[in-house]
Amino acid sequence: MEIKCPFRFLSLIFLFAGYFSTLGDSAYSIGINYGTVANNLPPPSQVAKFIKTQTTIDRVKIFDANPDILRAFANTGIAITVTVGNGDVPALAKLSDAQSWVANNILPFHPKTVINRIAVGNEILATSDKDLIAHLLPAMKSLHSALKLANVTSVQVSTPHSLGILAVNSDPPSSAQFRSGYDKVVFAPMLEYHRETKSPFMINPYPFFGYADSVSNYALFKPNGGVFDKVTGINYTNMFDAQMDAVFTAMKKLGFEDVDIVVAETGWPSAGDPNQPGVSLENALSYNGNLVKHVSSGKGTPLMPNRTFETYIFSLFNENLKPTISEQNYGLFKPDLTPVYDVGILRNDQALGPSSSVAQAPSSVGEAPSSVGEAPSSVGEAPSAVGEAPSAPPAFGQSPTAPSVVGQGPSSNVDQEKRWCVPKSNVSDEELQKNIDYVCSVKVDCKPIQSGGPCFEPNTIRSHASYAMNAYYLKFGPQDSNCDFNHTGVVTSTDPSYKTCTYPFHSVDSKLEKSAAEGGPAKLWTLVQIFIGAACYTISRF
Repeated sequence: MEIKCPFRFLSLIFLFAGYFSTLGDSAYSIGINYGTVANNLPPPSQVAKFIKTQTTIDRVKIFDANPDILRAFANTGIAITVTVGNGDVPALAKLSDAQSWVANNILPFHPKTVINRIAVGNEILATSDKDLIAHLLPAMKSLHSALKLANVTSVQVSTPHSLGILAVNSDPPSSAQFRSGYDKVVFAPMLEYHRETKSPFMINPYPFFGYADSVSNYALFKPNGGVFDKVTGINYTNMFDAQMDAVFTAMKKLGFEDVDIVVAETGWPSAGDPNQPGVSLENALSYNGNLVKHVSSGKGTPLMPNRTFETYIFSLFNENLKPTISEQNYGLFKPDLTPVYDVGILRNDQALGPSSSVAQAPSSVGEAPSSVGEAPSSVGEAPSAVGEAPSAPPAFGQSPTAPSVVGQGPSSNVDQEKRWCVPKSNVSDEELQKNIDYVCSVKVDCKPIQSGGPCFEPNTIRSHASYAMNAYYLKFGPQDSNCDFNHTGVVTSTDPSYKTCTYPFHSVDSKLEKSAAEGGPAKLWTLVQIFIGAACYTISRF
């Protein structure tokens, strides 16, 4: 018996299940950077108690090895990453000095205080200091050996990097590579060390520094058309994923794609100088709130699917002794421990959760990022050096006004009435092949993606699925449900056409979109459609 179902009701039960799953508590590991460049912060004992009892944070990174902080976190079970100051790195290349450092800064506290990692310096490569760079890996190895000699096997040794470690031409992510001269000399042996010691490669991605008015949604995890990487066929819908995949690609080109990645710092200021682009409470909430959901979801990135990244938000407090207003306002909390805003890490509903509604982005366009390899103003600042607020890392040598996948988002100069259907960025090739098979079996023209067709190249499942899904969407109507494909498709206003491959498009009445978004009784009917569509779609394909 043939079973027919209205495909336009296809919205999928997985979406419905996902909707309800967000109503409960999430289990994840989110860390925080605990900086102390301020004269009004509470004592470490009070901070430790607050984090333990009032938040879901289970790991903290500090910018030194402050004994008061380490004592305060004893018996809390919260994992602590301590940091070696940049200026101390050269001396620690000697094993004897490394042993003394471990004896003074680790052994008196561990394991009562769970020290899980030593960060050797902070963004050493960005300093362009040849002496620091030359001694970085030897210091890491010496500290690792010192820990082993002290019978401490649970503490990893790594070092955080800015995205300035990537070459200028690292856009899109598929073209990313480490800076010439550093790739084989610095990073190949460093990544070999990480592989041998099972320690992570630590990076500090900051989409904030790639911000421009035209790419605000892309930087803030808000709905947008995405940026298409023609080599991989991936449509990136947020800058964070693009930055992560750029680093992964550079690692893979050296043969070290198996080394784990930890996000040592990332964040967004909630206040800044007048007219400073992108700085607002709403944008900070949008970025950090959506970041927590994203890295905790287990979806990973397009090139690193099904990954949950250990991620440290910058930062715990607003710190009043930093040099600029924006640097003083990266904190999730004020010095009195009240939230600046809540990204979903407070226990017992103490504050409102992250809001999906944010204010419009500023009209002005951001300044161009600093050049690759520019040295920080002084050693000891963070992220360029220890303890200070982040300063903009090189965004691959590109100005925010230039279209970019890694440091940018899609151009805002698109016709908002045009709509295309493309795959979501985190969908597997297996799922996308099912979409191709289904579309091509219901009398949709798939000749353009067959050998010799204008859309056959690049010959990837993702690229072919993108064209096929859009062809289905075009044939059966502009409802978003016709681009659902088992919750693997998304409607975009960015034209995915390239070279000789032209994607037809739908013109959508914005009034209909507004009506569909208003909810009410229609929202209940949409949930009913989800169940109908899920059942029909499952029967039709399996």
